[in-house]
Amino acid sequence: MPVFGLKYFILQQRVIHLYRHAIRASKYIPDPQARSETIAWFRGEIERNKWLTDAAVIEEKITMARREIRQILPTSQAL
Repeated sequence: MPVFGLKYFILQQRVIHLYRHAIRASKYIPDPQARSETIAWFRGEIERNKWLTDAAVIEEKITMARREIRQILPTSQAL
């Protein structure tokens, strides 16, 4: 069983913050179907990667997610 350090828990909080930001920013998508698909996509990405333990890989995934959120949700420039 892997031992998780402070870095892992900080990254975990960053992922949670990113998820909350994406949910809040998605409310500006006018089409309800597109909004629910966007939220489902983002939730699926988090679920798919929730077993990652390597901090460098997690940081890379966070960076990629931020980039994708900025492209999909233009109102989310605060990331």
